[in-house]
Amino acid sequence: MGRTGLSSQELSRVEVMGRVKAGGLRLREAAELLELSYRQAKRIWARYGVGGAQALQHGNCGRRSNRAYPMKWRAAVLQQGKARYADFGPTLAAEHLASDDGFEVHAETLRRWMREAGLWQRQRRRKRYRQRRERKAHCGELVQLDGSFHEWLEEGGPRGCLMHMVDDATTTALGRFSEEETIWAAAGVLRWIERYGVPRALYTDWKNVYVRPPNAQERLRGEPGVTQFGRMCEKLGIRIIAASSPQAKGRVERAHGTHQDRLVKKLRLAGIANYEQANAYLDEHYLAEHNRRYARPAAAEADYHRTRPTARQLDEVFWLEEERVVSEDWVVRCKNRLLQLERQSQHWAPSRSRVLVRENQAGEIAIHSSQAPEKLCLGWRRVFKRCDRGFVSVPVVYVHPLALPDCGQTSACL
Repeated sequence: MGRTGLSSQELSRVEVMGRVKAGGLRLREAAELLELSYRQAKRIWARYGVGGAQALQHGNCGRRSNRAYPMKWRAAVLQQGKARYADFGPTLAAEHLASDDGFEVHAETLRRWMREAGLWQRQRRRKRYRQRRERKAHCGELVQLDGSFHEWLEEGGPRGCLMHMVDDATTTALGRFSEEETIWAAAGVLRWIERYGVPRALYTDWKNVYVRPPNAQERLRGEPGVTQFGRMCEKLGIRIIAASSPQAKGRVERAHGTHQDRLVKKLRLAGIANYEQANAYLDEHYLAEHNRRYARPAAAEADYHRTRPTARQLDEVFWLEEERVVSEDWVVRCKNRLLQLERQSQHWAPSRSRVLVRENQAGEIAIHSSQAPEKLCLGWRRVFKRCDRGFVSVPVVYVHPLALPDCGQTSACL
């Protein structure tokens, strides 16, 4: 069944004809108002005079269409759809009704039938509500960290990544160029600590440099997944917060646009030819000028940065750490390298025990055992590696003793 009431056009004609009947309009004026010919207006006026407002309704209103599907066939389609495709949308259900059951019906027709029968309801995909976040009140309370890839040297050099940190309260910025957004690139810009102190939290994105989901073993133990950079921040007491969208860390994202405009031009004027020179230009000229122009006072006077550690204490933090198992012949495999533990180390690291292999950015390696006294590392040397064509000699490096820059004192080699 179609509509049973008057349409908007019919209601407009009823209103105008009512004014004609009341004497407020002449019929010719009513024809102009309704945008009809005078003869058509006379016909409508005649119908209105005989039957009133109901006479102006279309004659087919309320009647069943001559092209409508039979009611029994419609009921069979809905019954089949309810039985087999209850959780299908109208479009998918129409496809399977036609291919599997032989019911050829248009998807929009089926949608209307299902809606009238209460079998389907439109699902509105509303955008997630987001609220603008106010700046943190204190300097050092939250620092945003992100990498920006761009042709910083234009045609004079390769594409690079500007590792960029921005204080949320003051917009104070610190940056450093690197080839990629890696752990060591993030650790390099985290030298923010040497200048301002240790921030309370870092606001990053979901790249696996910063955060990662726990693996199967960690899920069984109920432990969170921690990246190498996350472990470094954990040692420093810095919390990592992963943003759910680029807009959430908009302060650093907008700063990327500023640097991609201003910094590129300034590097060109300064004749910078490589990223080593670019990093020197950042430290000596650009960052100080940028912060003078764009930084603002924090809402609260208190600085939430914690006391900056010494350089040696920072060196202790910035090491990659991986746990490895000592083989039966006291060899530790790490990154396809074979590290032979010295004979004196067997007391502290028996075979099949676990050791901690640490490597800093310079490539220095230290091996620690939980059974050894703190601050002591195990002696090791590089051994031969087997290749497809036999044995290949690899230069042997013997560590004796290994001076660990991370602990501030020379360790004894066991």
